Amino acid sequence: MGEFPVINKKKCNGCGLCVDICTCHGLIMVGSVVEIVPTVECDWCTKCEAICPAGAISCSYEIIIEG
Repeated sequence: MGEFPVINKKKCNGCGLCVDICTCHGLIMVGSVVEIVPTVECDWCTKCEAICPAGAISCSYEIIIEG
């Protein structure tokens, strides 16, 4: 499996927006913070990072589109 987003649990406010936007079900709420569920379906879309209002999710990769 590849790399997955990283959750900073100290920053996570438990809003659940990332869980709602994740189409591969790679994120779940555990108590009041988000946890990563490693899945081969994760296509590294970075939507979870973009939607997080607390900046608690970081993706250690970049998607570069050449035109």
